This record gives sequence, structure tokens and C-alpha cells, in this order.
Amino acid sequence: MQPFTTLTSTPAPMKVVNVDTDMIIPKQYLKTIKRTGLGTALFSEMRYKEDGSENPDFVLNQPAYRKAEILVAGDNFGCGSSREHAPWALLDFGIRCVISTSFADIFYNNCFKNGILPIKVTPEQLEMLFDDAERGSNATLTIDLEKQTIKGPDGGEISFEIDPFRKHCLLSGLDDIGLTMEKASKIEAFEDKLKQRAWA
Repeated sequence: MQPFTTLTSTPAPMKVVNVDTDMIIPKQYLKTIKRTGLGTALFSEMRYKEDGSENPDFVLNQPAYRKAEILVAGDNFGCGSSREHAPWALLDFGIRCVISTSFADIFYNNCFKNGILPIKVTPEQLEMLFDDAERGSNATLTIDLEKQTIKGPDGGEISFEIDPFRKHCLLSGLDDIGLTMEKASKIEAFEDKLKQRAWA
């Protein structure tokens, strides 16, 4: 998993509340178990018209936001089903950070497991970030995970909270497999003891 340390990007504003995981990645794309290739399907029902052409009104189709790595979203982002394909699609598109006032628990946990930083802010802070995001390519946000800050284009700073263990995992690029591999020597020692008992 790619470590998350600092990130500077134009933020894309999505002023929609209750964005569920079916909106993030519709069910017809869930046949794959690969984590790659889902970026083109991200928000597909909003991104594309019925004929398959791009919807120019959708934020991620607009020139300023096509390469956005930060998404500023409305309340209760990632609600609905527990599909892990939702963070896979966000990550494959290039989104490394989602900022909102609240997230569905399962989606929130899945973000950390896939290298995406979900940040919770107050409603007042979210409005400030929407204002920044709506300035398009003229404005960028800088996320510093070590310092737990969001720095705006005019120098303003917002602090955010994060669980220390999750922070460690993101900074170190450790997913569940990586965490297990950190204990490889202890696992091997335990297996050796089991083998010795079996032959005793």
C-alpha cells in the first residue's frame, strides 16, 4: 500500500449528501475482485450520459478537477452497502483523501485499509473547504498527516483528529497484510515451536 504523508491537490467539491456506495461504484461493476480498473466506473451514473458520453456538468469531468486527488463531500459519505469496491474505485481514479462531516462506518474503515485518508471536519469547516474547492485550479489544499492539518490556498489551517494506530498504518503504507508481515519473525518462531511439539 502506498504510504500517505503529505498531499497537495486541487480539491473537487461534491455538494451532495448521503452519497452511497452504489453511487460511488454501481453494482454492475462488482464482478471483479481486482482493485484496479474501476476508476473509469467511479460515479458512472453521474459522470456519463445514457449514450456513454461524459456529462460536462459533473464535477470530475470539468477541466479543473479531472486530476483531483482530494474530494470535499457532503454529509454521510459512503453510506449504504459495505462494498469495498467503493474505495477501490476512488483510489483507482486517483482520490487519496475524502473530507466530509461524517462517513458511514464500514466505508470509513475500508478507506484506511486501502490507503485513502477520510477526514472528518465540522460543518463550518466543510463550508470553508467547499469555498476553496469551488475556486477550481486556482486553489489547492495541502494535507499533512503527520501534523494532522489541512492547509488552505490562503494560508488558513484546519486541524483534524485521527486514531493513532490508523495514522501509523497510513504513514507506513501498512494494510492488513503488511501489518501481519511486520510480525513475520514471531509467527515463524511460533510455527517452529508447534513443529517441535508435534515431533516430541
